[in-house]
Amino acid sequence: MFRRRRSKSTEAPEQSESSLDRDQSADDAEEEAPEDEPRRVNLPAAPRPEGPWDISEVSEPGKGRVNLGGLYVPGVEGMELRVEVAGDAIVAATVVLQNSAIQLQAFAAPRSEGIWGEVRDEIASGITQQGGVVDEVEGPLGWELRARVPVQLPDGTNGVQLVRFVGVDGPRWFLRGVISGQGAVQPESAGLLEQILRDTVVVRGEAPMAPRDPIVLKLPEDAQMVPEATQQGEDGEGRFSAQNLDPFRRGPEITEVH
Repeated sequence: MFRRRRSKSTEAPEQSESSLDRDQSADDAEEEAPEDEPRRVNLPAAPRPEGPWDISEVSEPGKGRVNLGGLYVPGVEGMELRVEVAGDAIVAATVVLQNSAIQLQAFAAPRSEGIWGEVRDEIASGITQQGGVVDEVEGPLGWELRARVPVQLPDGTNGVQLVRFVGVDGPRWFLRGVISGQGAVQPESAGLLEQILRDTVVVRGEAPMAPRDPIVLKLPEDAQMVPEATQQGEDGEGRFSAQNLDPFRRGPEITEVH
């Protein structure tokens, strides 16, 4: 089931120069509207006074951040940085902090509109079709999805994993974060993960890209990649799909720990 929770800040403004009866009718109609009523998507990107940042907005993107090409990810003491691959391309990075993690992935987006509203609906629909439950709430990073996703546990039994999908529309790009672990179970404990997303710098580049194409990443020059295959004794190549990355799968790791 997909439930939407509204905040007072999203209510429509009062009508001007209208009669008292018309105002009352509008209020009644809003109160009686179903929770799953259609809403506008693909709105212009909202301001980002606290980030994440476009490369054009930061004078020293590499200061205190790990250069992954399409993303500059903030370095935090004690973090482990992993990368997710699709074929031969690195398309996402995951920051692990103790018992929480946030996966970061950037996509190309249209010049004149954001896509997070549309993407939220698609993610929610996919999870509910799998039998999961999704709440749309207004969190510290704006509108987000808090989901209970069916997963298969290591012992082969079925279980449920809590996960948060957050997103921010920028100039010609969209940055998605997937928070898992304790930061999803107790969102109030995820402040540092949320700050990592806010302080991330996105490098869209000027090359033509279709909306939703992933912005490809690269390893830092001084990093070494340890494939998942060497950890599990399996061939890990080609396990990740750019269109459907599994946020719960452990990816190849960058060996540096900050």
